[in-house]
Amino acid sequence: MIYRSFQDIKLSGLGLGMMRLPVIDGNDSQIDEAKAAEMIDLAMKSGINYYDTAWGYHNGNSELTAGRFLSKYPRESYYLASKFPGYDNSNMPKVREIFEKQLEKCQTPYFDFYLFHNVYEGNIDDYLNPDFGILDYLLEQKRNGRIRHLGFSAHGDLNVIQRFLDAYGEHMEFCQLQVNYMDWHFQNAQAKVELIQKHNIPVWVMEPVRGGKLADATEKMKSIMRSMRPDESVPAWAFRFLQAIPGVTMVLSGMSNMEQLKENIAIWSEDKPLNKDEFKRIVALADEETKKGGLPCTACHYCTSHCPQELPIPDLIALYNEHKITGGGFLAPMAVGSMSENQRPSNCIGCRSCEQVCPQQIMISEMMKEFSEMIGM
Repeated sequence: MIYRSFQDIKLSGLGLGMMRLPVIDGNDSQIDEAKAAEMIDLAMKSGINYYDTAWGYHNGNSELTAGRFLSKYPRESYYLASKFPGYDNSNMPKVREIFEKQLEKCQTPYFDFYLFHNVYEGNIDDYLNPDFGILDYLLEQKRNGRIRHLGFSAHGDLNVIQRFLDAYGEHMEFCQLQVNYMDWHFQNAQAKVELIQKHNIPVWVMEPVRGGKLADATEKMKSIMRSMRPDESVPAWAFRFLQAIPGVTMVLSGMSNMEQLKENIAIWSEDKPLNKDEFKRIVALADEETKKGGLPCTACHYCTSHCPQELPIPDLIALYNEHKITGGGFLAPMAVGSMSENQRPSNCIGCRSCEQVCPQQIMISEMMKEFSEMIGM
């Protein structure tokens, strides 16, 4: 396992993100605990020492799983991260009760790393509102040793991130961003990384393979990857891309099964960053794909917990993207047609509740209307 220096500690270059643990019957809230325990055991044995959970992951069950299975290991043998769930503005007045509950759920007296979760356009005003006292409370917990390192994650645009840094930057020790070769230009990841670097803040990476989507590259991309690195797998390209970016200290991967975990552990057994030509080539190929019109959903499932119609929104967006990027075809209509009628895009009532918590700021209601019209369902 490759390790990176952060202040006076060594972090495994690969961290286990606990947002996409194995589940039972496709139910995101029902974690398959036996499989999750096996994955955590293998991660620990393989040298992964960073574990990332959050209040909302798996509808609140991820922190419970982290607590249940990490607590059997010596506390000093791993680093645990969680986050204040400000992606939901209704949580802003509840920082004290949520933080206390998180410690309880995770069965720990402290968090090694704690984040302001998902700083973006929809919550920046509340995050910076002193009436909620969020920063003051978290700094108090840091002084008390219940938070070792304080940082933030961000999906907002550059102006939003700059506002947050202007207000709280002196207290931020790390920043978690969505960075991958598909989003280097598509989501302005390059400019965001450069902004964080200017503030001398280490970069944590989330969505390195974009919810697994980069593991399934187009045939054109696969062919070019093989021509440049015949012995490298497609998922490895996503990680080698990140290994080439200065300042990237932690790369989180939300692995859902043992096969993914084993493959990623093998990749992170060595540093093989892309050279300049490879870096430029893969970004250019990604730019070609994003110009075809897909939406940047990462299947985080925040939206589904706020949908009164209980629509499988990430699944529908994935089908919408497939339909758009491939220029039509039968796959999306066939897949939607196999769903029960109450799960189809036509059942969206346009309430926009999902959009209020979408870290990618996708106009989901508009997508649903367009998708329904495209496929007639």
